[in-house]
Amino acid sequence: MRYWLIIKSIGVTPDMEEYEKRKMSIFNQLNFLGIITGIIVPLIGILFNDHLPPLAWFIAASPLAISVIVLWLNYEQYYEHARLVYFSLYPIATCLVYLGKVDVGVELFFVLYGVLSVFFLQQVIHILFAFSLAVACYFIACIAPHDYYFRLEKSNYYFYVFNHITAISFIFYAIYFIKQENNGYHYSLLTKSKESELQKREIAQKASLLEEQTAKLTELNQLKNKLFSVIAHDLKTPMYALRNLFNNMHINEMPVKEMKALLPGIVSEMNYTTNLMENLLQWAKSQMENSSLQPEVLDIENMISRVLQLLHWQASNKRIFLESQVEEPLFCYADKEMVNLVLRNLLSNAIKFTPENGHIRVGAKEQASCVEIYVQDDGVGISAERQLQLFGEMFYTTKGTNSETGTGLGLKLCKDFLEKNGGRIAVQSQIGKGSTFTVILPRFGGEIGPRASIRQ
Repeated sequence: MRYWLIIKSIGVTPDMEEYEKRKMSIFNQLNFLGIITGIIVPLIGILFNDHLPPLAWFIAASPLAISVIVLWLNYEQYYEHARLVYFSLYPIATCLVYLGKVDVGVELFFVLYGVLSVFFLQQVIHILFAFSLAVACYFIACIAPHDYYFRLEKSNYYFYVFNHITAISFIFYAIYFIKQENNGYHYSLLTKSKESELQKREIAQKASLLEEQTAKLTELNQLKNKLFSVIAHDLKTPMYALRNLFNNMHINEMPVKEMKALLPGIVSEMNYTTNLMENLLQWAKSQMENSSLQPEVLDIENMISRVLQLLHWQASNKRIFLESQVEEPLFCYADKEMVNLVLRNLLSNAIKFTPENGHIRVGAKEQASCVEIYVQDDGVGISAERQLQLFGEMFYTTKGTNSETGTGLGLKLCKDFLEKNGGRIAVQSQIGKGSTFTVILPRFGGEIGPRASIRQ
Protein backbone atom coordinates (compact mmCIF):
# COMPACT_ATOMS: atom_id res chain seq x y z
CA MET A 1 0.00 0.00 0.00
CA ARG A 2 2.87 2.34 0.79
CA TYR A 3 4.45 1.85 -2.66
CA TRP A 4 1.04 2.13 -4.31
CA LEU A 5 0.57 5.54 -2.67
CA ILE A 6 4.03 6.59 -3.88
CA ILE A 7 3.10 5.60 -7.46
CA LYS A 8 -0.21 7.49 -7.27
CA SER A 9 1.54 10.64 -6.02
CA ILE A 10 4.28 10.79 -8.73
CA GLY A 11 4.48 14.41 -9.93
CA VAL A 12 1.85 15.63 -7.44
CA THR A 13 2.81 18.94 -5.78
CA PRO A 14 1.22 20.68 -2.76
CA ASP A 15 0.24 23.74 -4.82
CA MET A 16 -1.90 21.67 -7.22
CA GLU A 17 -5.66 22.05 -7.09
CA GLU A 18 -7.56 19.12 -5.57
CA TYR A 19 -9.13 18.12 -8.90
CA GLU A 20 -5.76 18.08 -10.69
CA LYS A 21 -4.28 15.92 -7.94
CA ARG A 22 -7.05 13.37 -8.43
CA LYS A 23 -6.57 13.32 -12.22
CA MET A 24 -2.84 12.86 -11.80
CA SER A 25 -3.46 9.96 -9.43
CA ILE A 26 -5.67 8.14 -11.99
CA PHE A 27 -3.21 8.80 -14.81
CA ASN A 28 -0.31 7.39 -12.77
CA GLN A 29 -2.34 4.27 -11.94
CA LEU A 30 -3.15 3.68 -15.63
CA ASN A 31 0.52 3.97 -16.56
CA PHE A 32 1.57 1.64 -13.77
CA LEU A 33 -0.94 -0.92 -15.04
CA GLY A 34 0.50 -0.32 -18.52
CA ILE A 35 3.94 -1.26 -17.17
CA ILE A 36 2.51 -4.43 -15.59
CA THR A 37 0.79 -5.28 -18.88
CA GLY A 38 4.03 -4.68 -20.80
CA ILE A 39 5.72 -7.27 -18.56
CA ILE A 40 2.96 -9.89 -18.20
CA VAL A 41 1.82 -10.15 -21.85
CA PRO A 42 5.28 -10.97 -23.25
CA LEU A 43 5.79 -13.49 -20.42
CA ILE A 44 2.50 -15.18 -21.34
CA GLY A 45 3.66 -15.35 -24.97
CA ILE A 46 6.92 -16.97 -23.89
CA LEU A 47 5.19 -19.45 -21.57
CA PHE A 48 2.84 -20.57 -24.33
CA ASN A 49 5.83 -20.91 -26.68
CA ASP A 50 3.97 -19.02 -29.39
CA HIS A 51 5.90 -18.16 -32.54
CA LEU A 52 4.65 -14.58 -32.70
CA PRO A 53 5.86 -12.18 -35.39
CA PRO A 54 8.17 -9.33 -34.33
CA LEU A 55 5.36 -6.75 -34.58
CA ALA A 56 3.26 -8.75 -32.11
CA TRP A 57 6.15 -8.74 -29.64
CA PHE A 58 6.47 -4.98 -30.30
CA ILE A 59 2.85 -4.28 -29.38
CA ALA A 60 3.15 -6.56 -26.34
CA ALA A 61 6.22 -4.78 -24.96
CA SER A 62 5.39 -1.20 -26.01
CA PRO A 63 3.23 -0.39 -22.90
CA LEU A 64 6.27 -0.97 -20.69
CA ALA A 65 8.46 1.54 -22.56
CA ILE A 66 5.74 4.18 -23.11
CA SER A 67 4.43 4.15 -19.52
CA VAL A 68 7.94 4.39 -18.07
CA ILE A 69 8.59 7.48 -20.23
CA VAL A 70 5.24 9.01 -19.20
CA LEU A 71 5.83 8.46 -15.46
CA TRP A 72 9.30 9.96 -15.76
CA LEU A 73 7.85 13.07 -17.47
CA ASN A 74 5.26 13.35 -14.68
CA TYR A 75 8.02 13.08 -12.09
CA GLU A 76 9.85 15.94 -13.83
CA GLN A 77 6.54 17.87 -13.82
CA TYR A 78 6.16 17.99 -17.62
CA TYR A 79 2.50 17.09 -17.22
CA GLU A 80 1.06 18.11 -20.58
CA HIS A 81 4.05 16.61 -22.43
CA ALA A 82 3.55 13.32 -20.58
CA ARG A 83 -0.09 13.16 -21.61
CA LEU A 84 0.65 14.02 -25.22
CA VAL A 85 3.27 11.24 -25.30
CA TYR A 86 0.73 8.79 -23.84
CA PHE A 87 -2.09 9.67 -26.26
CA SER A 88 0.24 9.84 -29.25
CA LEU A 89 2.58 6.85 -28.88
CA TYR A 90 -0.01 4.32 -27.71
CA PRO A 91 -2.38 4.68 -30.70
CA ILE A 92 0.53 4.99 -33.17
CA ALA A 93 2.27 1.87 -31.82
CA THR A 94 -0.98 -0.09 -31.94
CA CYS A 95 -1.72 1.13 -35.46
CA LEU A 96 1.75 0.14 -36.71
CA VAL A 97 1.07 -3.47 -35.81
CA TYR A 98 -2.10 -3.54 -37.88
CA LEU A 99 -0.35 -1.74 -40.75
CA GLY A 100 2.21 -4.53 -40.61
CA LYS A 101 -0.67 -6.92 -41.36
CA VAL A 102 -0.72 -8.43 -37.89
CA ASP A 103 -4.04 -8.75 -36.02
CA VAL A 104 -3.52 -9.29 -32.31
CA GLY A 105 -7.03 -8.25 -31.16
CA VAL A 106 -6.27 -4.95 -29.41
CA GLU A 107 -8.48 -2.63 -31.47
CA LEU A 108 -10.60 -1.77 -28.40
CA PHE A 109 -7.64 0.17 -27.02
CA PHE A 110 -8.30 2.88 -29.63
CA VAL A 111 -11.62 3.54 -27.89
CA LEU A 112 -9.78 3.81 -24.56
CA TYR A 113 -7.27 6.34 -25.94
CA GLY A 114 -10.01 8.52 -27.46
CA VAL A 115 -12.15 8.58 -24.31
CA LEU A 116 -9.29 9.22 -21.90
CA SER A 117 -7.80 12.03 -24.01
CA VAL A 118 -10.95 14.10 -23.46
CA PHE A 119 -10.69 13.66 -19.69
CA PHE A 120 -6.94 14.06 -19.10
CA LEU A 121 -5.72 16.68 -21.59
CA GLN A 122 -6.04 20.35 -20.62
CA GLN A 123 -5.96 22.39 -23.81
CA VAL A 124 -8.70 22.01 -26.41
CA ILE A 125 -6.23 21.82 -29.29
CA HIS A 126 -4.45 18.93 -27.57
CA ILE A 127 -7.75 17.14 -26.97
CA LEU A 128 -8.76 17.50 -30.64
CA PHE A 129 -5.35 16.28 -31.76
CA ALA A 130 -5.30 13.20 -29.51
CA PHE A 131 -8.93 12.25 -30.16
CA SER A 132 -8.54 12.69 -33.92
CA LEU A 133 -5.32 10.64 -33.86
CA ALA A 134 -7.05 7.79 -31.99
CA VAL A 135 -9.98 7.82 -34.43
CA ALA A 136 -7.68 8.00 -37.47
CA CYS A 137 -5.54 5.13 -36.20
CA TYR A 138 -8.68 3.09 -35.54
CA PHE A 139 -9.93 3.62 -39.10
CA ILE A 140 -6.51 2.87 -40.58
CA ALA A 141 -5.98 -0.23 -38.50
CA CYS A 142 -9.47 -1.74 -38.33
CA ILE A 143 -11.72 -0.24 -41.01
CA ALA A 144 -9.33 -0.07 -43.94
CA PRO A 145 -8.97 -3.50 -45.67
CA HIS A 146 -5.83 -5.44 -44.84
CA ASP A 147 -4.57 -8.77 -46.05
CA TYR A 148 -3.33 -10.01 -42.66
CA TYR A 149 -0.62 -12.60 -42.84
CA PHE A 150 -0.92 -13.30 -39.10
CA ARG A 151 -4.07 -13.51 -36.99
CA LEU A 152 -3.69 -14.17 -33.28
CA GLU A 153 -7.25 -15.46 -33.24
CA LYS A 154 -6.21 -18.44 -35.35
CA SER A 155 -2.76 -18.92 -33.81
CA ASN A 156 -3.78 -18.72 -30.13
CA TYR A 157 -7.46 -18.04 -29.55
CA TYR A 158 -7.14 -17.79 -25.77
CA PHE A 159 -4.38 -15.22 -26.07
CA TYR A 160 -6.61 -13.30 -28.49
CA VAL A 161 -9.50 -13.35 -26.01
CA PHE A 162 -7.11 -12.32 -23.23
CA ASN A 163 -6.14 -9.20 -25.22
CA HIS A 164 -9.80 -8.25 -25.62
CA ILE A 165 -10.46 -8.85 -21.93
CA THR A 166 -7.41 -6.72 -21.08
CA ALA A 167 -8.67 -3.87 -23.27
CA ILE A 168 -12.17 -4.06 -21.76
CA SER A 169 -10.67 -4.17 -18.26
CA PHE A 170 -8.61 -1.07 -18.97
CA ILE A 171 -11.69 0.76 -20.29
CA PHE A 172 -13.77 -0.27 -17.27
CA TYR A 173 -10.98 0.55 -14.83
CA ALA A 174 -10.39 3.98 -16.33
CA ILE A 175 -14.08 4.94 -16.43
CA TYR A 176 -14.74 3.50 -12.95
CA PHE A 177 -11.88 5.36 -11.32
CA ILE A 178 -12.74 8.57 -13.15
CA LYS A 179 -16.25 8.26 -11.72
CA GLN A 180 -14.92 7.44 -8.23
CA GLU A 181 -12.53 10.36 -8.23
CA ASN A 182 -15.24 12.71 -9.52
CA ASN A 183 -17.59 11.52 -6.76
CA GLY A 184 -14.83 12.01 -4.21
CA TYR A 185 -14.10 15.45 -5.56
CA HIS A 186 -17.77 16.48 -5.46
CA TYR A 187 -18.03 15.09 -1.93
CA SER A 188 -15.01 17.12 -0.87
CA LEU A 189 -16.58 20.20 -2.45
CA LEU A 190 -19.82 19.49 -0.59
CA THR A 191 -17.89 19.03 2.65
CA LYS A 192 -16.01 22.26 2.06
CA SER A 193 -19.30 23.96 1.25
CA LYS A 194 -20.76 22.77 4.56
CA GLU A 195 -17.61 23.86 6.36
CA SER A 196 -17.87 27.19 4.58
CA GLU A 197 -21.49 27.51 5.72
CA LEU A 198 -20.45 26.73 9.28
CA GLN A 199 -17.66 29.30 9.02
CA LYS A 200 -20.14 31.84 7.65
CA ARG A 201 -22.47 31.15 10.56
CA GLU A 202 -19.59 31.49 13.02
CA ILE A 203 -18.54 34.72 11.33
CA ALA A 204 -22.15 35.97 11.43
CA GLN A 205 -22.39 35.05 15.13
CA LYS A 206 -19.09 36.77 15.85
CA ALA A 207 -20.23 39.80 13.83
CA SER A 208 -23.48 39.89 15.81
CA LEU A 209 -21.55 39.58 19.07
CA LEU A 210 -19.17 42.29 17.91
CA GLU A 211 -22.11 44.58 17.08
CA GLU A 212 -23.61 43.87 20.48
CA GLN A 213 -20.31 44.58 22.20
CA THR A 214 -19.85 47.72 20.10
CA ALA A 215 -23.31 48.93 21.09
CA LYS A 216 -22.55 48.17 24.73
CA LEU A 217 -19.21 49.96 24.54
CA THR A 218 -20.89 52.93 22.87
CA GLU A 219 -23.48 53.03 25.64
CA LEU A 220 -20.79 52.77 28.30
CA ASN A 221 -18.78 55.47 26.57
CA GLN A 222 -21.80 57.78 26.55
CA LEU A 223 -22.40 56.97 30.20
CA LYS A 224 -18.75 57.63 30.97
CA ASN A 225 -18.92 61.00 29.19
CA LYS A 226 -22.02 61.93 31.14
CA LEU A 227 -20.45 60.86 34.42
CA PHE A 228 -17.31 62.86 33.77
CA SER A 229 -19.51 65.83 32.90
CA VAL A 230 -21.35 65.36 36.18
CA ILE A 231 -18.10 65.04 38.10
CA ALA A 232 -16.60 68.10 36.44
CA HIS A 233 -19.70 70.17 37.20
CA ASP A 234 -20.94 68.87 40.54
CA LEU A 235 -17.64 68.46 42.37
CA LYS A 236 -16.65 72.06 41.78
CA THR A 237 -19.22 73.61 44.12
CA PRO A 238 -18.32 71.78 47.37
CA MET A 239 -14.58 71.92 46.60
CA TYR A 240 -14.71 75.66 45.92
CA ALA A 241 -16.86 76.18 49.03
CA LEU A 242 -14.32 74.38 51.21
CA ARG A 243 -11.44 76.25 49.59
CA ASN A 244 -13.11 79.62 50.13
CA LEU A 245 -13.96 78.73 53.71
CA PHE A 246 -10.38 77.73 54.53
CA ASN A 247 -8.95 80.75 52.66
CA ASN A 248 -11.18 83.10 54.64
CA MET A 249 -10.30 81.34 57.87
CA HIS A 250 -6.60 81.58 57.09
CA ILE A 251 -6.33 85.02 55.52
CA ASN A 252 -9.27 87.06 56.76
CA GLU A 253 -9.62 85.48 60.21
CA MET A 254 -13.33 84.79 59.73
CA PRO A 255 -15.44 85.09 62.88
CA VAL A 256 -16.72 81.86 64.39
CA LYS A 257 -20.31 82.99 63.93
CA GLU A 258 -19.89 83.37 60.18
CA MET A 259 -18.12 80.02 59.99
CA LYS A 260 -21.02 78.30 61.74
CA ALA A 261 -23.46 79.94 59.36
CA LEU A 262 -21.59 78.49 56.35
CA LEU A 263 -21.08 75.02 57.76
CA PRO A 264 -24.61 73.55 57.21
CA GLY A 265 -24.48 74.35 53.50
CA ILE A 266 -20.98 72.95 53.16
CA VAL A 267 -21.95 69.81 55.10
CA SER A 268 -24.93 69.35 52.80
CA GLU A 269 -22.70 69.74 49.74
CA MET A 270 -20.14 67.32 51.17
CA ASN A 271 -22.85 64.76 51.91
CA TYR A 272 -23.91 64.95 48.29
CA THR A 273 -20.28 64.75 47.11
CA THR A 274 -19.54 61.75 49.31
CA ASN A 275 -22.62 59.94 48.03
CA LEU A 276 -21.71 60.78 44.43
CA MET A 277 -18.14 59.55 44.80
CA GLU A 278 -19.29 56.32 46.43
CA ASN A 279 -21.78 55.68 43.62
CA LEU A 280 -19.18 56.44 40.98
CA LEU A 281 -16.65 54.09 42.54
CA GLN A 282 -19.22 51.33 42.83
CA TRP A 283 -20.30 51.84 39.21
CA ALA A 284 -16.67 51.71 38.02
CA LYS A 285 -16.12 48.53 40.02
CA SER A 286 -19.24 46.92 38.53
CA GLN A 287 -18.00 47.66 34.99
CA MET A 288 -14.66 45.96 35.51
CA GLU A 289 -14.43 42.59 33.75
CA ASN A 290 -12.89 40.87 36.75
CA SER A 291 -15.55 42.22 39.12
CA SER A 292 -17.56 39.20 40.28
CA LEU A 293 -20.60 38.72 42.46
CA GLN A 294 -19.84 37.50 45.98
CA PRO A 295 -23.18 36.48 47.52
CA GLU A 296 -23.45 35.46 51.16
CA VAL A 297 -26.07 35.15 53.89
CA LEU A 298 -26.78 38.67 55.18
CA ASP A 299 -28.37 39.76 58.46
CA ILE A 300 -30.90 42.35 57.29
CA GLU A 301 -31.60 43.84 60.72
CA ASN A 302 -27.89 44.47 61.27
CA MET A 303 -27.48 46.04 57.80
CA ILE A 304 -30.46 48.38 58.28
CA SER A 305 -29.14 49.48 61.70
CA ARG A 306 -25.75 50.37 60.22
CA VAL A 307 -27.26 52.31 57.31
CA LEU A 308 -29.50 54.26 59.68
CA GLN A 309 -26.52 55.05 61.87
CA LEU A 310 -24.44 56.11 58.85
CA LEU A 311 -27.08 58.57 57.57
CA HIS A 312 -28.21 59.74 61.03
CA TRP A 313 -26.43 63.12 60.78
CA GLN A 314 -27.79 63.77 57.29
CA ALA A 315 -31.32 63.20 58.60
CA SER A 316 -30.66 65.23 61.78
CA ASN A 317 -29.74 68.30 59.71
CA LYS A 318 -33.34 68.30 58.39
CA ARG A 319 -34.78 67.15 61.73
CA ILE A 320 -36.11 63.98 60.09
CA PHE A 321 -36.95 61.05 62.35
CA LEU A 322 -35.56 57.63 61.22
CA GLU A 323 -37.29 54.47 62.44
CA SER A 324 -36.36 50.80 62.05
CA GLN A 325 -39.31 48.40 61.71
CA VAL A 326 -37.56 45.02 61.65
CA GLU A 327 -39.49 42.91 64.16
CA GLU A 328 -37.58 39.61 63.89
CA PRO A 329 -34.23 38.33 62.60
CA LEU A 330 -34.32 38.14 58.80
CA PHE A 331 -31.73 36.93 56.32
CA CYS A 332 -31.18 37.15 52.57
CA TYR A 333 -28.62 35.77 50.13
CA ALA A 334 -26.82 38.51 48.15
CA ASP A 335 -23.64 40.53 47.69
CA LYS A 336 -23.07 42.55 50.88
CA GLU A 337 -21.46 45.63 49.27
CA MET A 338 -24.15 45.90 46.61
CA VAL A 339 -27.05 45.59 49.05
CA ASN A 340 -25.41 48.16 51.34
CA LEU A 341 -25.15 50.62 48.47
CA VAL A 342 -28.81 50.05 47.53
CA LEU A 343 -30.00 50.73 51.09
CA ARG A 344 -27.80 53.82 51.44
CA ASN A 345 -29.07 55.25 48.15
CA LEU A 346 -32.74 54.62 48.94
CA LEU A 347 -32.47 56.09 52.45
CA SER A 348 -30.44 59.08 51.19
CA ASN A 349 -33.10 59.75 48.53
CA ALA A 350 -35.85 59.47 51.14
CA ILE A 351 -34.07 62.07 53.30
CA LYS A 352 -33.55 64.27 50.25
CA PHE A 353 -37.26 64.36 49.31
CA THR A 354 -38.70 64.48 52.82
CA PRO A 355 -39.32 67.93 54.32
CA GLU A 356 -38.10 68.99 57.74
CA ASN A 357 -39.71 67.24 60.72
CA GLY A 358 -40.63 64.35 58.46
CA HIS A 359 -40.68 60.64 59.22
CA ILE A 360 -38.87 57.77 57.40
CA ARG A 361 -39.42 54.09 58.21
CA VAL A 362 -37.04 51.34 57.11
CA GLY A 363 -38.22 47.77 57.62
CA ALA A 364 -38.32 44.24 56.26
CA LYS A 365 -40.70 41.30 56.08
CA GLU A 366 -40.34 37.72 55.06
CA GLN A 367 -42.22 36.08 52.15
CA ALA A 368 -42.29 32.47 50.92
CA SER A 369 -39.03 32.56 48.92
CA CYS A 370 -37.85 36.12 49.36
CA VAL A 371 -37.35 39.00 51.73
CA GLU A 372 -38.87 42.46 51.15
CA ILE A 373 -36.98 45.49 52.45
CA TYR A 374 -38.84 48.79 52.26
CA VAL A 375 -37.93 52.45 52.71
CA GLN A 376 -41.08 54.49 53.39
CA ASP A 377 -41.19 58.28 53.70
CA ASP A 378 -43.89 60.94 54.04
CA GLY A 379 -42.18 63.27 51.60
CA VAL A 380 -43.27 65.05 48.41
CA GLY A 381 -44.12 61.85 46.48
CA ILE A 382 -43.62 61.00 42.80
CA SER A 383 -46.13 61.35 39.99
CA ALA A 384 -47.14 58.26 37.95
CA GLU A 385 -45.40 59.70 34.88
CA ARG A 386 -42.16 60.29 36.77
CA GLN A 387 -42.28 56.80 38.30
CA LEU A 388 -41.99 55.32 34.81
CA GLN A 389 -38.76 57.26 34.28
CA LEU A 390 -37.05 56.25 37.52
CA PHE A 391 -35.45 53.02 36.32
CA GLY A 392 -35.05 53.79 32.61
CA GLU A 393 -31.84 54.18 30.65
CA MET A 394 -31.88 57.96 31.06
CA PHE A 395 -30.77 59.35 34.41
CA TYR A 396 -33.71 60.94 36.16
CA THR A 397 -33.07 63.47 38.92
CA THR A 398 -34.82 66.40 40.60
CA LYS A 399 -33.92 68.74 43.43
CA GLY A 400 -34.79 67.81 47.01
CA THR A 401 -36.89 69.70 49.54
CA ASN A 402 -33.85 71.80 50.51
CA SER A 403 -32.70 72.16 46.89
CA GLU A 404 -30.38 69.15 47.18
CA THR A 405 -29.06 68.09 43.80
CA GLY A 406 -28.41 64.60 42.38
CA THR A 407 -27.20 62.75 39.29
CA GLY A 408 -29.78 60.00 38.89
CA LEU A 409 -26.97 57.44 38.96
CA GLY A 410 -28.03 56.02 42.34
CA LEU A 411 -31.33 54.46 41.26
CA LYS A 412 -29.76 53.00 38.12
CA LEU A 413 -27.09 51.35 40.28
CA CYS A 414 -29.79 50.05 42.64
CA LYS A 415 -31.68 48.42 39.78
CA ASP A 416 -28.54 46.93 38.17
CA PHE A 417 -27.12 45.59 41.43
CA LEU A 418 -30.42 44.03 42.50
CA GLU A 419 -30.81 42.30 39.14
CA LYS A 420 -27.29 40.88 39.44
CA ASN A 421 -28.33 39.39 42.79
CA GLY A 422 -31.53 37.89 41.37
CA GLY A 423 -33.72 40.57 42.93
CA ARG A 424 -35.74 43.58 41.83
CA ILE A 425 -37.01 46.96 42.99
CA ALA A 426 -40.51 48.42 43.06
CA VAL A 427 -42.06 51.76 44.02
CA GLN A 428 -45.41 53.02 45.28
CA SER A 429 -45.98 56.74 45.55
CA GLN A 430 -48.57 59.50 45.52
CA ILE A 431 -47.97 63.22 45.20
CA GLY A 432 -47.94 64.86 48.66
CA LYS A 433 -48.30 61.53 50.51
CA GLY A 434 -44.78 60.14 50.28
CA SER A 435 -43.15 57.12 48.62
CA THR A 436 -42.33 53.52 49.43
CA PHE A 437 -39.41 51.84 47.69
CA THR A 438 -39.37 48.04 48.07
CA VAL A 439 -36.30 45.89 47.53
CA ILE A 440 -37.00 42.18 46.93
CA LEU A 441 -34.12 39.76 47.46
CA PRO A 442 -33.91 35.95 47.49
CA ARG A 443 -33.66 34.11 50.77
CA PHE A 444 -31.62 31.18 49.42
CA GLY A 445 -30.23 32.40 46.05
CA GLY A 446 -31.74 32.41 42.57
CA GLU A 447 -33.99 34.91 40.85
CA ILE A 448 -37.37 36.19 41.86
CA GLY A 449 -39.96 36.71 39.16
CA PRO A 450 -39.67 39.50 36.59
CA ARG A 451 -36.49 41.47 36.90
CA ALA A 452 -37.56 45.12 36.71
CA SER A 453 -41.06 45.74 37.95
CA ILE A 454 -42.58 49.07 38.97
CA ARG A 455 -45.79 49.03 40.95
CA GLN A 456 -48.08 51.98 40.59
